[in-house]
Amino acid sequence: MRRQCALACAAVLTLIASLLVAASPAQAAVGLRVSGRNIVEANGSVFVIRGTSHAHTWYTTQTSSIANIKAKGANAVRVVLSGGRWPANGPSDVANVISLCKASKLICILENHDTTGFGEQSGSVSLDAAVDYWISLQSVLTGEENNVIINIGNEPIGNNAVTPGWTQATSAAIQRMRTAGFQHLLMVDAPNWGQDWSFTMRDNATTVAAADPQRNTVFSVHMYGVFDTAAEITSYLNAFQTAGLPLVIGEFGFNHSDGNPDEDTIMAEAEARGIGYLGWSWSGNGGGVEYLDQVTNFNPNQLTSWGTRLFNGANGIASTAEECTMCGGGTPPVDTTPPTTPGTPTASSVTATGATLSWTASTDSGGSGLAGYNVYRSNGTQLGTSTTNSLALTGLTPSTAYTVYVRARDGAGNLSANSSSVTFTTSAAPSDTTAPTTPGTPTVSGVTSSGASLSWTASTDSGGSGLAGYNVYRSNGTQLATTTTNSVTLTGLTASTAYTVYVRARDGAGNLSANSSSVTFTTTGGTSGGCTATGTVQSQWGNGYVVQPVTVTNGTTARTSWTVTFTLPSGHTLSGSWNANVSVSGQTVTATNMGYNGALGSGASTSFGFQVSRPNGNTATVTSYTCA
Repeated sequence: MRRQCALACAAVLTLIASLLVAASPAQAAVGLRVSGRNIVEANGSVFVIRGTSHAHTWYTTQTSSIANIKAKGANAVRVVLSGGRWPANGPSDVANVISLCKASKLICILENHDTTGFGEQSGSVSLDAAVDYWISLQSVLTGEENNVIINIGNEPIGNNAVTPGWTQATSAAIQRMRTAGFQHLLMVDAPNWGQDWSFTMRDNATTVAAADPQRNTVFSVHMYGVFDTAAEITSYLNAFQTAGLPLVIGEFGFNHSDGNPDEDTIMAEAEARGIGYLGWSWSGNGGGVEYLDQVTNFNPNQLTSWGTRLFNGANGIASTAEECTMCGGGTPPVDTTPPTTPGTPTASSVTATGATLSWTASTDSGGSGLAGYNVYRSNGTQLGTSTTNSLALTGLTPSTAYTVYVRARDGAGNLSANSSSVTFTTSAAPSDTTAPTTPGTPTVSGVTSSGASLSWTASTDSGGSGLAGYNVYRSNGTQLATTTTNSVTLTGLTASTAYTVYVRARDGAGNLSANSSSVTFTTTGGTSGGCTATGTVQSQWGNGYVVQPVTVTNGTTARTSWTVTFTLPSGHTLSGSWNANVSVSGQTVTATNMGYNGALGSGASTSFGFQVSRPNGNTATVTSYTCA
């Protein structure tokens, strides 16, 4: 697609959407799930998403927006989160967001914004890194399957080709989420900044849907300038409808810098087809797209023309949204009927430390849906759980007899009767003295004052005990972290410090590989006193660029205001800014806080952004900032 779309999408925050349409029913899904071309709740009620996005990661104090969005008639809100590309939203923050959504009886669509424009935009991360973020939040997400949809990564690929491509990267991310135990309804965004002008998602959605063992994934397209005619909109929606695949319009607006989307057709077709939509966005837009604000300065009593159209216009949210029944819109039936008894398990691929079990699946008629299975040893010890009718057991003791049985569970927690038992004996432990191959040289991204993300080419293991994971060391031999995958996020580092690190692979027998080649990086400045400011070039083109965010981090003493100064390179001029009061003297720019983001506690952060014009072909950008 055209370059301007990338720039425009980058300059705005970004929204995602959620809705429905879906492939084959997911028997093992819990809570919200795909059924045919619909999203349904655990009690079978069809749920059609009608809502908007809230840029929480940049405006964490604007939590009243969730209730205000509900008051305008929405039944869902898409919440922008970050794992560290912008101020990170940790477990306690996300748990509070979910609680506020539940209190307002809104379905909470959580999206990781860090992936925006991967392969084209500086600072963006891969879908694999996004899954790491969701795993870090798993403790507060588990059990919220009735209330939460996980949008794995916002606009995960720009217009540039990346390896692995969208199909492979999205499939792998879904499978990692399921392997980690997530049973939530998953949402995946299209490439090309969400607009799929190359039809990569449209033409490969069947493959991606099949990669989800629960068949519980919906696809999200963002409709801006690419979708400026009724013919383009209906053609795209028809393709998914004909294929029987789930689709939602995850973001759209009434205008955009890359063209004028046909919002009337988008909303009318979504209503006629039972497809969910999410407008972009409640408030806080900058970088020249302030017109996409639906209310002014987060004030619910100041609807803009776009907000009036989205909420109160024809086929708008207020007239078409129906509240979720499992979050207060009705009284769900009580399920006291357990699933049927699973078939007798069979054991295969028995090794010294593991075995694979499979059994005939159970069914559930109580209404809450089949959620999965628990596998027990004859003494009642639970060996594992599965969402499908098979399970690979690991961590068993060599040369030991195991008698096991299975119980099915439903979404209400009812357990079936015990299946018949099967007995198998693990083999003797192999003698593995072969170390794994050496990992690839680590690469570094997302460096902050206290952390950094590392990734490397994976090792292989041929000794028999299997690759168990990796240890990450500093050059002096100090172990910094361990991980079971070929990436890790380091935390607790010292500010303004050079780190030289390497990686060693380990196998199940404890053998360690040779050291990988080392990589050196330096953490950013700390916040022991005063404040610091660091800027990220979000996007750039021949005669301009956008810096978003400039993160202002306070030191140890609380403050009520801040001032950041920086120097524009020769020939550069400031063409726009947001979330700060800005003045220019020659090439020196002074940015001071707005009324709502000046107060910072110890170690707290806020951010602002700006856009610069420069001579065509000039590649310089602002590189340093001073905070006081």
